[in-house]
Amino acid sequence: MALEAHPGATLHEQLEHALRDHIRSGRLPLGSRLPSSRALAAALGISRGVVLEAYAQLGAEGYLVSSQGAPTRVAFVPTAERPPIPAAELDVRHRYDFDPFLPDLVAFPRRAWLRSLRAAIQRAADADLGHGDPRGSAALRNELMRYLGRVRGAAPEPEHTLACAGWTQGFAVLCRALRARGVERIACEEPGWGQHRHVAQQAGLEPVPVAVDEHGIDVAALELSACEAVVVTASHQFPTGVALSPERRAALLEWAEDADGLVVEDDYDSELRYDRGSVGALQGLAPERVCLIGSVSKRLAPALRLGWILSPSWLTGALAYDKALADSSAPALDQLALADFIARGELDRHVRRMRARYRSRRAALLRALSDSLPAAQVSGVAAGLFALVLLPSGIQEQAVVTAAQGLGVGVEGLATHRLEGGPAGLIVGYAGLPEPAIARRVALLAEVISSC
Repeated sequence: MALEAHPGATLHEQLEHALRDHIRSGRLPLGSRLPSSRALAAALGISRGVVLEAYAQLGAEGYLVSSQGAPTRVAFVPTAERPPIPAAELDVRHRYDFDPFLPDLVAFPRRAWLRSLRAAIQRAADADLGHGDPRGSAALRNELMRYLGRVRGAAPEPEHTLACAGWTQGFAVLCRALRARGVERIACEEPGWGQHRHVAQQAGLEPVPVAVDEHGIDVAALELSACEAVVVTASHQFPTGVALSPERRAALLEWAEDADGLVVEDDYDSELRYDRGSVGALQGLAPERVCLIGSVSKRLAPALRLGWILSPSWLTGALAYDKALADSSAPALDQLALADFIARGELDRHVRRMRARYRSRRAALLRALSDSLPAAQVSGVAAGLFALVLLPSGIQEQAVVTAAQGLGVGVEGLATHRLEGGPAGLIVGYAGLPEPAIARRVALLAEVISSC
Protein backbone atom coordinates (compact mmCIF):
# COMPACT_ATOMS: atom_id res chain seq x y z
CA MET A 1 0.00 0.00 0.00
CA ALA A 2 1.35 3.43 -0.98
CA LEU A 3 0.30 6.72 0.56
CA GLU A 4 -1.00 9.19 -1.99
CA ALA A 5 -0.26 12.79 -1.14
CA HIS A 6 -3.23 15.15 -0.90
CA PRO A 7 -2.69 18.91 -0.57
CA GLY A 8 -3.08 19.92 3.06
CA ALA A 9 -3.60 16.33 4.30
CA THR A 10 -1.60 15.01 7.25
CA LEU A 11 0.08 11.59 7.19
CA HIS A 12 -2.67 9.89 9.19
CA GLU A 13 -5.30 11.44 6.86
CA GLN A 14 -3.41 10.08 3.84
CA LEU A 15 -3.33 6.64 5.45
CA GLU A 16 -7.06 6.84 6.29
CA HIS A 17 -7.82 7.71 2.67
CA ALA A 18 -5.74 4.81 1.35
CA LEU A 19 -7.28 2.25 3.73
CA ARG A 20 -10.81 3.54 3.11
CA ASP A 21 -10.27 3.30 -0.64
CA HIS A 22 -9.00 -0.29 -0.32
CA ILE A 23 -12.04 -1.27 1.72
CA ARG A 24 -14.55 0.42 -0.60
CA SER A 25 -12.97 -1.09 -3.72
CA GLY A 26 -12.97 -4.61 -2.28
CA ARG A 27 -9.21 -4.97 -2.16
CA LEU A 28 -9.65 -5.42 1.58
CA PRO A 29 -12.77 -7.65 1.82
CA LEU A 30 -15.01 -8.06 4.84
CA GLY A 31 -13.21 -9.73 7.74
CA SER A 32 -9.73 -9.09 6.33
CA ARG A 33 -7.01 -8.91 8.94
CA LEU A 34 -4.90 -5.75 8.85
CA PRO A 35 -1.22 -5.66 9.82
CA SER A 36 -0.40 -4.67 13.34
CA SER A 37 0.26 -0.99 13.89
CA ARG A 38 4.00 -1.69 14.33
CA ALA A 39 4.23 -3.81 11.17
CA LEU A 40 2.34 -1.31 8.99
CA ALA A 41 4.35 1.61 10.38
CA ALA A 42 7.61 -0.17 9.59
CA ALA A 43 6.41 -1.10 6.07
CA LEU A 44 5.40 2.46 5.25
CA GLY A 45 8.27 4.17 7.03
CA ILE A 46 6.02 6.19 9.31
CA SER A 47 5.54 6.37 13.06
CA ARG A 48 3.32 3.88 14.89
CA GLY A 49 1.29 6.79 16.29
CA VAL A 50 0.18 7.75 12.76
CA VAL A 51 -1.11 4.20 12.14
CA LEU A 52 -2.88 4.07 15.51
CA GLU A 53 -4.62 7.38 14.78
CA ALA A 54 -5.75 6.20 11.35
CA TYR A 55 -7.02 2.86 12.74
CA ALA A 56 -8.90 4.71 15.48
CA GLN A 57 -10.58 7.07 13.02
CA LEU A 58 -11.67 4.27 10.67
CA GLY A 59 -12.90 2.30 13.67
CA ALA A 60 -15.01 5.28 14.74
CA GLU A 61 -16.46 5.45 11.21
CA GLY A 62 -17.34 1.75 11.30
CA TYR A 63 -14.89 0.47 8.70
CA LEU A 64 -12.61 -1.36 11.17
CA VAL A 65 -13.11 -3.28 14.38
CA SER A 66 -10.52 -4.17 16.98
CA SER A 67 -10.37 -5.36 20.57
CA GLN A 68 -7.70 -5.84 23.18
CA GLY A 69 -5.32 -8.58 22.13
CA ALA A 70 -7.08 -9.23 18.82
CA PRO A 71 -6.04 -8.12 15.33
CA THR A 72 -7.72 -5.21 13.58
CA ARG A 73 -10.15 -6.40 10.90
CA VAL A 74 -12.38 -4.94 8.21
CA ALA A 75 -15.86 -4.65 9.72
CA PHE A 76 -17.87 -3.07 6.88
CA VAL A 77 -17.68 -2.99 3.11
CA PRO A 78 -20.07 -0.71 1.21
CA THR A 79 -22.32 -2.57 -1.20
CA ALA A 80 -21.76 -0.10 -4.04
CA GLU A 81 -18.51 -1.00 -5.75
CA ARG A 82 -18.90 1.19 -8.84
CA PRO A 83 -16.88 4.43 -8.98
CA PRO A 84 -18.81 7.62 -8.24
CA ILE A 85 -20.54 9.24 -11.21
CA PRO A 86 -19.07 12.69 -11.96
CA ALA A 87 -21.40 15.64 -11.46
CA ALA A 88 -23.33 16.73 -14.54
CA GLU A 89 -25.64 19.61 -15.41
CA LEU A 90 -29.39 18.96 -15.31
CA ASP A 91 -30.08 21.71 -17.83
CA VAL A 92 -30.42 20.55 -21.41
CA ARG A 93 -28.08 22.62 -23.56
CA HIS A 94 -28.88 23.28 -27.20
CA ARG A 95 -26.51 24.44 -29.88
CA TYR A 96 -29.04 27.05 -30.98
CA ASP A 97 -31.20 28.21 -28.10
CA PHE A 98 -34.19 30.56 -28.15
CA ASP A 99 -34.40 30.56 -24.34
CA PRO A 100 -37.07 33.12 -23.35
CA PHE A 101 -35.89 33.35 -19.74
CA LEU A 102 -32.26 34.37 -20.20
CA PRO A 103 -30.85 37.87 -20.61
CA ASP A 104 -27.61 38.43 -22.51
CA LEU A 105 -25.22 36.70 -20.13
CA VAL A 106 -22.18 37.78 -22.17
CA ALA A 107 -23.03 41.38 -21.27
CA PHE A 108 -23.05 40.77 -17.51
CA PRO A 109 -21.06 43.69 -16.00
CA ARG A 110 -18.36 41.57 -14.37
CA ARG A 111 -15.99 44.40 -13.47
CA ALA A 112 -18.70 46.57 -11.95
CA TRP A 113 -20.10 43.62 -9.99
CA LEU A 114 -16.62 42.65 -8.77
CA ARG A 115 -16.10 46.22 -7.58
CA SER A 116 -19.33 46.02 -5.59
CA LEU A 117 -18.38 42.62 -4.15
CA ARG A 118 -15.04 44.02 -3.01
CA ALA A 119 -16.76 47.01 -1.48
CA ALA A 120 -19.21 44.72 0.32
CA ILE A 121 -16.41 42.62 1.81
CA GLN A 122 -14.36 45.64 2.83
CA ARG A 123 -17.24 47.52 4.42
CA ALA A 124 -19.12 44.64 6.02
CA ALA A 125 -19.29 44.88 9.78
CA ASP A 126 -18.59 41.78 11.83
CA ALA A 127 -22.29 41.56 12.64
CA ASP A 128 -23.07 41.41 8.90
CA LEU A 129 -21.38 38.00 8.79
CA GLY A 130 -23.82 36.51 11.29
CA HIS A 131 -27.24 35.01 10.65
CA GLY A 132 -28.81 38.38 9.99
CA ASP A 133 -32.37 39.62 9.66
CA PRO A 134 -34.51 37.06 7.77
CA ARG A 135 -35.94 39.99 5.83
CA GLY A 136 -32.47 40.72 4.48
CA SER A 137 -29.83 43.40 4.75
CA ALA A 138 -31.10 46.81 5.84
CA ALA A 139 -28.69 48.42 3.36
CA LEU A 140 -30.24 46.52 0.45
CA ARG A 141 -33.81 47.11 1.60
CA ASN A 142 -33.14 50.85 1.79
CA GLU A 143 -31.60 50.91 -1.69
CA LEU A 144 -34.52 48.93 -3.09
CA MET A 145 -36.88 51.52 -1.61
CA ARG A 146 -35.15 54.26 -3.60
CA TYR A 147 -34.68 52.24 -6.80
CA LEU A 148 -38.12 50.65 -7.06
CA GLY A 149 -39.86 53.87 -6.05
CA ARG A 150 -38.02 55.79 -8.75
CA VAL A 151 -37.95 53.21 -11.57
CA ARG A 152 -41.10 51.18 -10.98
CA GLY A 153 -43.38 53.72 -9.33
CA ALA A 154 -43.68 51.30 -6.41
CA ALA A 155 -44.27 52.31 -2.80
CA PRO A 156 -41.84 50.08 -0.87
CA GLU A 157 -41.24 50.43 2.84
CA PRO A 158 -37.95 48.91 4.03
CA GLU A 159 -39.65 47.41 7.09
CA HIS A 160 -42.00 45.52 4.77
CA THR A 161 -39.39 44.60 2.15
CA LEU A 162 -37.73 41.18 2.14
CA ALA A 163 -34.67 40.02 0.21
CA CYS A 164 -34.97 36.51 -1.20
CA ALA A 165 -33.01 34.05 -3.32
CA GLY A 166 -34.76 34.91 -6.58
CA TRP A 167 -38.40 35.18 -7.64
CA THR A 168 -39.25 31.50 -7.23
CA GLN A 169 -38.19 31.39 -3.59
CA GLY A 170 -40.07 34.60 -2.87
CA PHE A 171 -43.27 33.22 -4.39
CA ALA A 172 -42.86 29.88 -2.62
CA VAL A 173 -42.51 31.64 0.74
CA LEU A 174 -45.60 33.71 -0.03
CA CYS A 175 -47.66 30.66 -1.06
CA ARG A 176 -46.77 28.83 2.16
CA ALA A 177 -47.74 31.87 4.20
CA LEU A 178 -51.07 32.12 2.39
CA ARG A 179 -51.78 28.42 2.90
CA ALA A 180 -51.06 28.81 6.62
CA ARG A 181 -53.66 31.60 6.72
CA GLY A 182 -56.28 29.24 5.30
CA VAL A 183 -56.11 30.21 1.61
CA GLU A 184 -56.73 27.15 -0.56
CA ARG A 185 -56.89 28.44 -4.15
CA ILE A 186 -54.93 30.98 -6.17
CA ALA A 187 -55.92 32.29 -9.61
CA CYS A 188 -53.26 32.08 -12.33
CA GLU A 189 -53.21 33.66 -15.77
CA GLU A 190 -54.21 31.36 -18.64
CA PRO A 191 -51.91 31.13 -20.44
CA GLY A 192 -49.37 32.08 -17.80
CA TRP A 193 -45.91 31.15 -16.61
CA GLY A 194 -46.00 27.45 -15.68
CA GLN A 195 -43.82 28.07 -12.65
CA HIS A 196 -46.68 29.96 -11.00
CA ARG A 197 -48.80 26.82 -10.99
CA HIS A 198 -46.01 24.44 -9.98
CA VAL A 199 -44.85 26.50 -7.00
CA ALA A 200 -48.42 27.09 -5.81
CA GLN A 201 -49.24 23.38 -5.99
CA GLN A 202 -46.08 22.48 -4.08
CA ALA A 203 -47.18 24.84 -1.30
CA GLY A 204 -50.61 23.19 -1.12
CA LEU A 205 -52.59 25.76 -3.11
CA GLU A 206 -54.87 24.86 -6.01
CA PRO A 207 -54.06 26.92 -9.13
CA VAL A 208 -57.21 28.10 -10.92
CA PRO A 209 -56.81 29.25 -14.56
CA VAL A 210 -58.29 32.65 -15.45
CA ALA A 211 -58.27 33.69 -19.10
CA VAL A 212 -56.03 36.40 -20.54
CA ASP A 213 -57.02 38.42 -23.61
CA GLU A 214 -55.58 41.43 -25.43
CA HIS A 215 -56.29 43.60 -22.35
CA GLY A 216 -54.73 41.26 -19.79
CA ILE A 217 -56.38 39.05 -17.19
CA ASP A 218 -60.18 38.85 -17.32
CA VAL A 219 -61.19 40.39 -14.00
CA ALA A 220 -64.86 39.42 -14.44
CA ALA A 221 -63.78 35.77 -14.72
CA LEU A 222 -61.54 36.26 -11.67
CA GLU A 223 -64.53 37.44 -9.66
CA LEU A 224 -66.40 34.25 -10.57
CA SER A 225 -63.46 32.04 -9.56
CA ALA A 226 -64.01 32.64 -5.81
CA CYS A 227 -60.23 32.79 -5.34
CA GLU A 228 -58.75 34.90 -2.55
CA ALA A 229 -55.46 35.54 -4.33
CA VAL A 230 -54.26 35.96 -7.91
CA VAL A 231 -50.80 36.10 -9.47
CA VAL A 232 -50.39 38.38 -12.48
CA THR A 233 -47.67 39.66 -14.80
CA ALA A 234 -49.39 43.01 -15.19
CA SER A 235 -46.72 45.12 -16.90
CA HIS A 236 -45.69 42.51 -19.48
CA GLN A 237 -47.83 39.39 -19.45
CA PHE A 238 -46.03 36.10 -19.89
CA PRO A 239 -46.28 34.61 -22.46
CA THR A 240 -48.66 36.75 -24.55
CA GLY A 241 -46.69 39.95 -23.99
CA VAL A 242 -49.75 42.17 -23.45
CA ALA A 243 -49.87 44.85 -20.77
CA LEU A 244 -52.80 45.00 -18.37
CA SER A 245 -55.04 47.83 -19.62
CA PRO A 246 -55.81 50.83 -17.36
CA GLU A 247 -59.43 49.69 -17.03
CA ARG A 248 -58.40 46.18 -16.02
CA ARG A 249 -55.82 47.53 -13.58
CA ALA A 250 -58.51 49.57 -11.83
CA ALA A 251 -60.94 46.63 -11.88
CA LEU A 252 -58.31 44.25 -10.47
CA LEU A 253 -57.54 46.52 -7.53
CA GLU A 254 -61.26 47.03 -6.94
CA TRP A 255 -61.68 43.23 -6.86
CA ALA A 256 -58.89 42.96 -4.27
CA GLU A 257 -60.55 45.56 -2.07
CA ASP A 258 -64.08 44.17 -2.36
CA ALA A 259 -63.07 40.51 -1.99
CA ASP A 260 -60.45 41.15 0.71
CA GLY A 261 -58.07 39.50 -1.75
CA LEU A 262 -54.39 39.68 -2.55
CA VAL A 263 -52.80 40.49 -5.91
CA VAL A 264 -49.35 38.95 -6.36
CA GLU A 265 -47.46 41.04 -8.92
CA ASP A 266 -44.70 39.19 -10.78
CA ASP A 267 -42.51 42.14 -11.77
CA TYR A 268 -39.95 40.16 -13.74
CA ASP A 269 -38.76 42.42 -16.59
CA SER A 270 -40.75 45.64 -16.45
CA GLU A 271 -37.83 48.03 -17.12
CA LEU A 272 -37.18 46.35 -20.47
CA ARG A 273 -39.73 48.14 -22.63
CA TYR A 274 -38.66 49.61 -25.95
CA ASP A 275 -41.56 51.61 -27.41
CA ARG A 276 -42.13 53.88 -24.41
CA GLY A 277 -41.55 54.06 -20.67
CA SER A 278 -42.35 51.01 -18.60
CA VAL A 279 -45.77 50.68 -17.01
CA GLY A 280 -45.68 51.47 -13.31
CA ALA A 281 -46.17 48.76 -10.72
CA LEU A 282 -49.63 47.94 -9.40
CA GLN A 283 -48.12 47.87 -5.93
CA GLY A 284 -47.64 51.63 -5.99
CA LEU A 285 -51.42 52.08 -6.25
CA ALA A 286 -52.41 49.70 -3.45
CA PRO A 287 -49.51 48.60 -1.21
CA GLU A 288 -51.85 46.82 1.22
CA ARG A 289 -53.54 44.81 -1.54
CA VAL A 290 -50.55 43.98 -3.77
CA CYS A 291 -47.49 41.90 -2.96
CA LEU A 292 -44.82 42.66 -5.56
CA ILE A 293 -42.05 40.13 -6.19
CA GLY A 294 -39.08 40.90 -8.43
CA SER A 295 -35.50 39.81 -8.98
CA VAL A 296 -32.29 40.59 -10.85
CA SER A 297 -32.61 37.47 -13.04
CA LYS A 298 -33.76 39.30 -16.19
CA ARG A 299 -32.14 42.59 -15.21
CA LEU A 300 -28.66 41.10 -14.61
CA ALA A 301 -28.34 37.30 -14.45
CA PRO A 302 -30.28 34.40 -12.87
CA ALA A 303 -27.15 32.99 -11.21
CA LEU A 304 -27.02 35.88 -8.73
CA ARG A 305 -30.15 34.41 -7.03
CA LEU A 306 -31.26 37.73 -5.56
CA GLY A 307 -34.79 39.05 -5.45
CA TRP A 308 -37.20 41.06 -3.33
CA ILE A 309 -40.71 40.99 -1.92
CA LEU A 310 -42.66 44.18 -1.27
CA SER A 311 -45.14 42.91 1.28
CA PRO A 312 -48.40 44.34 2.57
CA SER A 313 -47.84 45.26 6.22
CA TRP A 314 -50.30 42.61 7.43
CA LEU A 315 -48.32 39.84 5.74
CA THR A 316 -44.73 40.81 6.57
CA GLY A 317 -44.50 38.89 9.85
CA ALA A 318 -45.67 35.63 8.28
CA LEU A 319 -43.32 36.06 5.31
CA ALA A 320 -40.35 36.80 7.57
CA TYR A 321 -41.14 33.69 9.63
CA ASP A 322 -41.35 31.46 6.55
CA LYS A 323 -38.24 33.06 5.08
CA ALA A 324 -36.34 32.33 8.29
CA LEU A 325 -37.36 28.68 8.04
CA ALA A 326 -36.38 28.53 4.35
CA ASP A 327 -32.78 29.73 4.65
CA SER A 328 -32.46 32.28 7.49
CA SER A 329 -31.47 34.97 5.00
CA ALA A 330 -30.25 35.41 1.43
CA PRO A 331 -26.41 35.52 1.17
CA ALA A 332 -25.38 38.61 3.11
CA LEU A 333 -22.33 39.65 1.09
CA ASP A 334 -24.25 39.34 -2.18
CA GLN A 335 -27.01 41.52 -0.73
CA LEU A 336 -24.47 44.15 0.29
CA ALA A 337 -22.90 43.96 -3.16
CA LEU A 338 -26.26 44.54 -4.82
CA ALA A 339 -26.93 47.48 -2.50
CA ASP A 340 -23.63 49.04 -3.56
CA PHE A 341 -24.29 48.20 -7.22
CA ILE A 342 -27.63 50.02 -7.11
CA ALA A 343 -26.30 52.95 -5.06
CA ARG A 344 -23.51 53.62 -7.57
CA GLY A 345 -26.01 53.70 -10.43
CA GLU A 346 -24.60 50.57 -12.06
CA LEU A 347 -27.97 48.84 -12.32
CA ASP A 348 -29.49 51.88 -14.05
CA ARG A 349 -26.57 52.05 -16.49
CA HIS A 350 -26.71 48.35 -17.24
CA VAL A 351 -30.46 48.35 -17.87
CA ARG A 352 -30.11 51.35 -20.21
CA ARG A 353 -27.40 49.59 -22.21
CA MET A 354 -29.37 46.36 -22.42
CA ARG A 355 -32.60 48.12 -23.34
CA ALA A 356 -30.92 49.52 -26.47
CA ARG A 357 -29.34 46.17 -27.30
CA TYR A 358 -32.55 44.17 -26.83
CA ARG A 359 -34.53 46.68 -28.91
CA SER A 360 -32.19 46.02 -31.85
CA ARG A 361 -32.33 42.26 -31.35
CA ARG A 362 -36.11 42.26 -31.18
CA ALA A 363 -36.23 44.23 -34.45
CA ALA A 364 -33.86 41.69 -36.00
CA LEU A 365 -36.11 38.87 -34.83
CA LEU A 366 -39.22 40.49 -36.30
CA ARG A 367 -37.45 40.97 -39.66
CA ALA A 368 -36.28 37.36 -39.66
CA LEU A 369 -39.74 36.06 -38.81
CA SER A 370 -41.27 38.20 -41.56
CA ASP A 371 -38.78 36.80 -44.09
CA SER A 372 -38.76 33.14 -43.03
CA LEU A 373 -42.19 32.65 -41.41
CA PRO A 374 -44.54 35.19 -43.00
CA ALA A 375 -47.62 33.16 -42.04
CA ALA A 376 -46.78 33.23 -38.33
CA GLN A 377 -48.40 35.82 -36.07
CA VAL A 378 -46.21 37.64 -33.54
CA SER A 379 -48.00 39.07 -30.51
CA GLY A 380 -47.10 41.27 -27.57
CA VAL A 381 -45.82 44.77 -26.91
CA ALA A 382 -42.24 45.75 -27.69
CA ALA A 383 -40.79 44.62 -24.38
CA GLY A 384 -38.95 41.90 -22.54
CA LEU A 385 -36.69 39.10 -23.75
CA PHE A 386 -39.06 37.08 -25.93
CA ALA A 387 -41.78 37.14 -28.57
CA LEU A 388 -44.81 34.88 -28.83
CA VAL A 389 -45.06 33.35 -32.30
CA LEU A 390 -48.44 31.77 -33.07
CA LEU A 391 -48.04 28.97 -35.60
CA PRO A 392 -50.11 28.63 -38.79
CA SER A 393 -53.21 26.48 -38.54
CA GLY A 394 -52.56 22.76 -38.80
CA ILE A 395 -49.02 22.86 -37.39
CA GLN A 396 -48.51 20.58 -34.37
CA GLU A 397 -46.66 22.51 -31.68
CA GLN A 398 -45.07 19.54 -29.92
CA ALA A 399 -43.91 18.08 -33.23
CA VAL A 400 -42.11 21.34 -33.97
CA VAL A 401 -40.48 21.47 -30.52
CA THR A 402 -39.32 17.85 -30.74
CA ALA A 403 -38.03 18.14 -34.31
CA ALA A 404 -36.20 21.36 -33.45
CA GLN A 405 -34.49 19.72 -30.48
CA GLY A 406 -33.34 16.94 -32.78
CA LEU A 407 -31.47 19.58 -34.80
CA GLY A 408 -30.01 21.23 -31.69
CA VAL A 409 -32.55 24.09 -31.65
CA GLY A 410 -34.06 24.81 -28.24
CA VAL A 411 -37.46 26.51 -28.30
CA GLU A 412 -40.29 26.71 -25.75
CA GLY A 413 -43.80 25.60 -26.65
CA LEU A 414 -46.83 27.64 -25.60
CA ALA A 415 -48.56 24.52 -24.23
CA THR A 416 -45.99 24.40 -21.41
CA HIS A 417 -47.67 27.46 -19.93
CA ARG A 418 -51.32 26.47 -20.34
CA LEU A 419 -53.72 24.38 -18.32
CA GLU A 420 -56.35 24.43 -21.04
CA GLY A 421 -56.25 24.08 -24.83
CA GLY A 422 -55.50 26.89 -27.25
CA PRO A 423 -53.62 27.84 -30.40
CA ALA A 424 -50.21 26.38 -31.16
CA GLY A 425 -47.31 28.72 -30.52
CA LEU A 426 -43.65 29.13 -29.70
CA ILE A 427 -42.07 31.46 -27.15
CA VAL A 428 -38.96 32.68 -28.91
CA GLY A 429 -36.25 34.28 -26.77
CA TYR A 430 -33.81 36.63 -28.47
CA ALA A 431 -31.91 38.41 -25.70
CA GLY A 432 -28.86 36.14 -25.77
CA LEU A 433 -28.54 35.98 -29.57
CA PRO A 434 -26.30 38.35 -31.56
CA GLU A 435 -28.20 39.97 -34.42
CA PRO A 436 -26.39 38.11 -37.25
CA ALA A 437 -27.24 34.78 -35.59
CA ILE A 438 -30.94 35.55 -35.21
CA ALA A 439 -31.75 35.39 -38.94
CA ARG A 440 -29.82 32.12 -39.39
CA ARG A 441 -31.51 30.44 -36.46
CA VAL A 442 -34.98 31.63 -37.43
CA ALA A 443 -34.38 30.26 -40.93
CA LEU A 444 -33.43 26.91 -39.39
CA LEU A 445 -36.55 27.00 -37.22
CA ALA A 446 -38.63 27.78 -40.31
CA GLU A 447 -37.24 24.67 -42.00
CA VAL A 448 -38.32 22.60 -39.01
CA ILE A 449 -41.82 24.09 -39.06
CA SER A 450 -42.21 23.51 -42.81
CA SER A 451 -41.34 19.83 -42.32
CA CYS A 452 -43.96 19.27 -39.59
